[in-house]
Amino acid sequence: MRVYLDFNATTPVDPAVLAAMTPYFSAEFGNASSIHSAGQRARSSVEHARESVAKLLGAKPAEIVFTGSGTEASNLAILGTIAPGATKRHVITTAIEHHAVLHSCAALEARHVHQASEVTYVGAGHDGVVDPENIRRALRPDTALITVMHANNEIGTIQPIEEIGKIAREAGVFFHTDAVQSAGKIPVNVDRLGVDLLSIAAHKFYGPKGVGALYVRSGVPVAPILYGGHHERDRRPGTENVPGIVGLGKAAELVAHHLLLDSEKIGALRDRFEQALLEKIPNCSINGYRGLRIPNTTNFTFANAVGESLQIGLDLQGVACSTGAACSSGAIEPSHVLSAIGLSHDHANGSLRFSLGHATTGAEIDFALSVIPGVVERLRELSPMQTQAPQPKAAAVR
Repeated sequence: MRVYLDFNATTPVDPAVLAAMTPYFSAEFGNASSIHSAGQRARSSVEHARESVAKLLGAKPAEIVFTGSGTEASNLAILGTIAPGATKRHVITTAIEHHAVLHSCAALEARHVHQASEVTYVGAGHDGVVDPENIRRALRPDTALITVMHANNEIGTIQPIEEIGKIAREAGVFFHTDAVQSAGKIPVNVDRLGVDLLSIAAHKFYGPKGVGALYVRSGVPVAPILYGGHHERDRRPGTENVPGIVGLGKAAELVAHHLLLDSEKIGALRDRFEQALLEKIPNCSINGYRGLRIPNTTNFTFANAVGESLQIGLDLQGVACSTGAACSSGAIEPSHVLSAIGLSHDHANGSLRFSLGHATTGAEIDFALSVIPGVVERLRELSPMQTQAPQPKAAAVR
């Protein structure tokens, strides 16, 4: 048996999504910007997908901008809001953001001296949750944007976005959230969250890779970061990826229909998995807040072991998981998220992320539970870290 527990990295394309996309690779190949009938059929399909994505997010179709990925969506939100020449250029973000946000902020800081931005990086607690009051305290008269992720991609903690949204509105500051890991897993409504900008990616909820979207609240100015045609209301030039956009729209329809049922089932499996590992394996703990999390995600530290070796050992035994963000695999540095919430270098390096999907079964969880303890034990015996102190207990549910 092979068990895939890395759904936060990517998900399989749902068969219904693939079926919806297929005609647009062949028979319906028109350019959505063309005025002839083939082009207009493509345009109609793009706009139908825009409506589906808007419905998933509680937005208006005109507020949805299609992009090439969730990363591009976050880049557009940040770099497009703090455009060269902007009078206000201070940005507030957190130390646990995805690199799509952190590197965009770094790019703002690296601009020419007369256009450079200042970025305040707010920390998170040991539970992986950002205190909204720390966001409030970081505000300045020249603050233009707050960007805080909705759910963390490594430890799954859900941030208090609604509270931060109220702070942003009171201050008259634009607010962006990276919802790449939350959309399709928990309800996401832009008005309830109080955000002006929100990023998603299709491949995180059973859609295709290479397509994402940015929600831009009506009236929020966002300058393009690419240049070319007048596509996507002058915000994202380039011929539309019609098959990908159709796939994103179909995936949005499907997850909206099954969201609550899937979340309940996946959450129960995740909780059973966690409890069994805590009972079976000594000196292991769960990273982050065990209360308010996306239901599919858990992150474990296995003291006196190396995460990369554990990942390889588990893969050889048929269990796929991750040592952190997928785009960081291969890096020798410990996860910046785990370091930011206070884990030591060795404990952060001894961590694994397991993330479930809607096709995960009880039998697969049982198989993983039969494999993981043995792999951990064998690698601990080979580890030079045997004298390391035991890992602290998991963060308590509150």
